Amino acid sequence: MIRRRTSFWLAGLVFTLTTPFPAEAHVKWFAPYIVGAPPQPISTVLADTWFWTGIVFTVVSFISTRLVETSPFGARVHRGLDRLTGLIWRRLDDYIRVTVGAFFVAIFSVGGVYLTPDLKTPAEWVSWLQLVIAACIFSRKTMPLAGVGILALWFLAVRDYDLFHLFDYLALGAGVAAYLILEPSKNETWRSHRYEVLRWGLAIALMWSSLEKFAYPDWFYPLVAEKPFLTFGMPRDVFIPMAGVAEFTMGFGLLRTPLIRRLSAIALIIIFMAAVWPFGRIDLIGHGLIMAILVAVACDQCRVTRFLPSLKVHLPAIPGGIAGAFVIFATAYWGLHLAFYGAEGFTGPATTERATHSHNAEQPHGPISDSGNGAPPTK
Repeated sequence: MIRRRTSFWLAGLVFTLTTPFPAEAHVKWFAPYIVGAPPQPISTVLADTWFWTGIVFTVVSFISTRLVETSPFGARVHRGLDRLTGLIWRRLDDYIRVTVGAFFVAIFSVGGVYLTPDLKTPAEWVSWLQLVIAACIFSRKTMPLAGVGILALWFLAVRDYDLFHLFDYLALGAGVAAYLILEPSKNETWRSHRYEVLRWGLAIALMWSSLEKFAYPDWFYPLVAEKPFLTFGMPRDVFIPMAGVAEFTMGFGLLRTPLIRRLSAIALIIIFMAAVWPFGRIDLIGHGLIMAILVAVACDQCRVTRFLPSLKVHLPAIPGGIAGAFVIFATAYWGLHLAFYGAEGFTGPATTERATHSHNAEQPHGPISDSGNGAPPTK
């Protein structure tokens, strides 16, 4: 009877947190873009009914989960998850090391990129550096070198890409690097934070990247036009803001109480895995590191909430936390874009045709750019 109840509540909670959004791919990997184009005003985002619909849905989901977590059923759900994930939990550090190493072997094999598919480089030695990073991970003595190598790749990419563009990958890279440095540490106080920094790095990365769906919804139009099934029949301008809310709030969920963060991780795993079928190998490799960390979060049997625990346990902290997080991230995103590019975006020769996308042969929309995808049109 207990097992039946546990299974029932587990299925119900996963259904509650797994919002009905289809596979989500990183738009910069599959569609042209111009990072410096002026973003949609934040006032337009806040006036969107579907944005608030997604927020309300998430708040209700998180509050419901928190109520269950504080009830006798919460412990049963945790025990059910512990049984399902116990094998990985007992060797979680080995799992993380192997998956991170495999990720760097994969991007070494693909070649021509720094850390993700949109950060391309013609430098062959960058791929060999990635192989060295992978090799360093398999010895605890050299793991810190692998962490430093990951940060070095990010700084190397600064030579070729705008700093604002690279903010997409800073938090995740820093989180993985911090884990690789902390895991072999002999200082148990510092080492005890290794999973936490990994989770925070991923959460910040997801919340930051989700803002593209609010700032540049037209970046996603080519994907929706090519693969209309992605929206599950939802209108384009309904799907995109709600998908942005899903990504932002589930990233936020990774920083909450243990049950919310575990179920948020499971929901995100389902969403990212669903993207592999329509988008293929590029998506699997590009999101491989994210999915590996999400599995680690779902397997984490720690019941402790370290950062502001006295605040997170209260129900009003859920809507308040989501609101506060969105204000912080939106202010940073729109504010830094304004600081980097100005109110008009790219400056230079005026153009009679303005669009967010640059031209390419497969999707010939937007002005033709002399400098390639992601660069401003020069004539």
